Amino acid sequence: MKTTLTVILLFTLVHFLSAKGHDFYQIQVYHLSGKAQEQSIDNFLKLTYVPALHRAGIKTVGVFKPIASDTTSGKQIIVWIPLSSLGQLDKIQKVLVQDKIYQTSGADFIEAPFDQVPFKRKETILLKAFANAPRFQIPKFATKPIERIYELRSYEGPTDYLFAQKLKMFNQGGEISLFKRLDFNAVFYAEVISGTFMPNLMYMTTFADIASHDAHWKAFVNHPDWKILSSLPEYQHTVSRVTKILLSPTDYSDF
Repeated sequence: MKTTLTVILLFTLVHFLSAKGHDFYQIQVYHLSGKAQEQSIDNFLKLTYVPALHRAGIKTVGVFKPIASDTTSGKQIIVWIPLSSLGQLDKIQKVLVQDKIYQTSGADFIEAPFDQVPFKRKETILLKAFANAPRFQIPKFATKPIERIYELRSYEGPTDYLFAQKLKMFNQGGEISLFKRLDFNAVFYAEVISGTFMPNLMYMTTFADIASHDAHWKAFVNHPDWKILSSLPEYQHTVSRVTKILLSPTDYSDF
C-alpha cells in the first residue's frame, strides 16, 4: 500500500511539474430550468461575456448546446475557454471586474435578484492538457455550424492509480494517436484538476455531421489497433463511468 501511494504521489508531482508548455482549460456548465433561463444566458454570453473575454485576450471561446436528441437538450449551456496558464484565469477575473462595458452591459444578469435567477446552477471545471495533445486545435468543416457535432466525453476513474493507467493509455499507449489517424478532429484532451467528479479526464472530438460521427466511431471500435490496446491487462477496469454529450455550437461561438 505504501509503495502504491508513493508511486501515485510521484506520478502526480511529475505530471504537474511537466505542465509548462501545456494549455489549461475552463469549462463552465450552466444548468437550466427552462427556456427563460436559456434566453437570459444566451443574451448575457452573446452580448456581454464572450465579447469581454475577447477584450481580455481570449480570442477563441466555444459555446455549445446539446443537440435535440441528446438527453440533456434544453438543460445545459457549455462554455469552453482556453488558457495559457492557471494564472491567466485570475487575471481574467480582475479584468472583468474593471471592464466597465462588461459591468454595465451585464448588470441585469450579474445582479439578478434572488427570485429571478438566470440559471439553476453553474458548474466550473478546470483541466490541464495531455502530454501528447498539449495545445488545442480548432476544426474546419464545410458543413454549416448547425449540422456539426461536437462530442464532449468525460471518463471517471475508480481509483487514482487506475486513472493514471487510463492517462497512460491515451498518451504512451497510443489512443490519441489512433484518434488522429482516424481524423476525429479533437479540440482538446485534458485531465480534470478541479471539478465535481474526480479523478477524471475529458476530451472533445468533432465531426461534420451526425453521419460522420457515427461512421468515425464505428471505424474506431472496429480498428485492430484499438482491439489490441483495449485488451491489454494494464488498461483493464480503468474507467468507472463514461458521460458523453453531443453538442452543436451556438451562433455566437467562435468555432
